[in-house]
Amino acid sequence: MEIKRIAVLLSLLTLTACQGADRANKTALDAEQTEWKFNFFTPKGLPAQVTFAAILDTGNIDYRFNTLDYTPALDSVVGEWNVRSRAANGRLNRTASPPIHILFCWDSVIDKKVYETHLTLSDAALEKMRRSSVYKNYPGKTAYYDSIQIGLAPEGKVAVWINGIGFEPNYRVTPAVLQTVSGDKLALCKGITKSDFSYGYDQDIKDFIKGKQYPYGKW
Repeated sequence: MEIKRIAVLLSLLTLTACQGADRANKTALDAEQTEWKFNFFTPKGLPAQVTFAAILDTGNIDYRFNTLDYTPALDSVVGEWNVRSRAANGRLNRTASPPIHILFCWDSVIDKKVYETHLTLSDAALEKMRRSSVYKNYPGKTAYYDSIQIGLAPEGKVAVWINGIGFEPNYRVTPAVLQTVSGDKLALCKGITKSDFSYGYDQDIKDFIKGKQYPYGKW
């Protein structure tokens, strides 16, 4: 099983590496920036946890994250997404260049399922991340849209934003590829975690979903 998962991952990253090389040449940095961040979060009361991520960045470096920052549930996200909420930047979820392709495994506690998501950012999103912008609160100071937010919702729904700089709202982006599978369609993520979800919901989750109809919001 482990050999099969590695083979699948390597084939995916080899394929996207070829695409990434071309796209990286189209989006050269116009100033120095040394680190980009990515964060996962869920709506309030609808927990999930990302357990593994493989990333190819615009520098053609591939990363394997067996340990990631915690996936928080944001109290300000209830019923639908918004452009203001964002998870705090973690210390582990970082790459040297903007990510192009993100493949990640996640346990949806609320759905009691394991999901596998394949996500490729569009050229427009990469261009925005790689170009400096004036920091509106400090005239003359430049900054980057250097952080990605990935929201995880019931039914395996995934949404993606680029963090706004400072107090700007976040920018919702449409990935070039966004596919999430579960069950028999899992490839890399099949067996990667041992979650059987037999423990049920914590009391705070029960309290939150009481009287609500699944999937508990519009995502």
